[in-house]
Amino acid sequence: MQLVVARIGRAHGIKGEVTVEVRTDEPELRLAPGAVLATDPASAGPLTIAAGRVHSGRLLLRFDGVTGRDGAEALRNTLLIADVDPDELPEDEDEFYDHQLIDLDVVTEDGTEVGRITEISHLPSQDLFIVERPDGTEVMIPFVAEIVAEIDLEEQRAVITPPPGLIDDRAEIASTRDAAEPAEPAGSGESAEPAEGSDGSGDPAQPGDAS
Repeated sequence: MQLVVARIGRAHGIKGEVTVEVRTDEPELRLAPGAVLATDPASAGPLTIAAGRVHSGRLLLRFDGVTGRDGAEALRNTLLIADVDPDELPEDEDEFYDHQLIDLDVVTEDGTEVGRITEISHLPSQDLFIVERPDGTEVMIPFVAEIVAEIDLEEQRAVITPPPGLIDDRAEIASTRDAAEPAEPAGSGESAEPAEGSDGSGDPAQPGDAS
């Protein structure tokens, strides 16, 4: 199984180094000297890491065969991809690989269907769920503990508590669902309890802090 572990940024200096946007919680393993990584686009690789160092809080990498600034700049925006055992799990129970999250059903705590996760977008500040709704449109949901209340791999679902405005047609979805259900007898007094969530969360995605 292949996982995106980094994206190459701009060239640094004149000796072939590049800045790297790390997309793994295990850079010391995935981005260590000697690691051979596939690339997207494939024509840029494979790349073998020759050396790495941290400079001003950013990881810098140098690859075998890339010795000048022009060669380094040509790699800009290339994704670095590592081969990972599909049975391997992140060490932290609140972290998940992308392949574990893809195709999960997304619902609100009251059971309202939101859609299905089709992609994980890794941004510098946080990860995003790209969710396809039943009508084919997409919505982006930040993978932060304040919004993603629970990841249930056994039930194959992600439970969210979206703030107002995140899912514009949430009320419309709920009203459509309610209209299709038989009315409760008057005086039944029953109401749905919101699910109790636990903080949950490729290489591993994890919930961050809302900004």
